Amino acid sequence: MDTTRKLAIATGVCFLITHVTSVPAAFLYDPILNRSNYVLGSGSNTQVVLGAFLEVLCALGIVGTSVSLFPVVRRWSEGGALGYVGLRTLEAGIIAVGVLPLLTVVTLRQHFAGSAGVDTASLAMLGNGLVEMHKWTRLLGPGLVCGVNTTVMAYLLYRARLVPRIIPVLGLMGGPAIFAYNTARVFGVSEHILGWTAIAVLPIFAWEVSLALRLIIKGFNDTAVTPGAVRPVSKELVPAV
Repeated sequence: MDTTRKLAIATGVCFLITHVTSVPAAFLYDPILNRSNYVLGSGSNTQVVLGAFLEVLCALGIVGTSVSLFPVVRRWSEGGALGYVGLRTLEAGIIAVGVLPLLTVVTLRQHFAGSAGVDTASLAMLGNGLVEMHKWTRLLGPGLVCGVNTTVMAYLLYRARLVPRIIPVLGLMGGPAIFAYNTARVFGVSEHILGWTAIAVLPIFAWEVSLALRLIIKGFNDTAVTPGAVRPVSKELVPAV
């Protein structure tokens, strides 16, 4: 198995890791995100900690997708490939930062909830504020930044023909859609409506899953990764005879 094939498999596996970790984490976070009195009430702290652990794994998988794609995509556009690494790392960093407020709520719950002399109203306010901070990171990282980096990589793959063009077309649809939707939410224009969420999320979900399966099963297009097809010479760079 050559290096390019290994990189394709690694990329696909990393993309799948981001999904098998982020989706369960969203369900595990449900009590802390949807109960305003979570810090004062009953429930399992382990559930939230497990969700945080899965999100850290998700962040690592996100970085892994960019690192494994970089050596291949840089042959067509080193700047674009490097930009994708930076954007994916930024997305992963925002996700990791968003884990900390929820773990802080768990700590407050363990050490202060129910203790004598604790101002329960202030504790509840602090806990809710930390949860809202986490929600903002979800808008910025998996929302805005993800929309940009998806568009960048989908464009690069489309131009380089490294995979069947229908796959990057999904990314070119999903990236701007998720960016526009989350921009509207940031500015309070749109509410979290299930129908609009599905429209924005489905293309980007299909892009990542189809790309992952393609790279794991078949890898990159052979004709696109051959040395002679790496980068055509621009006419502007050919000196006149």
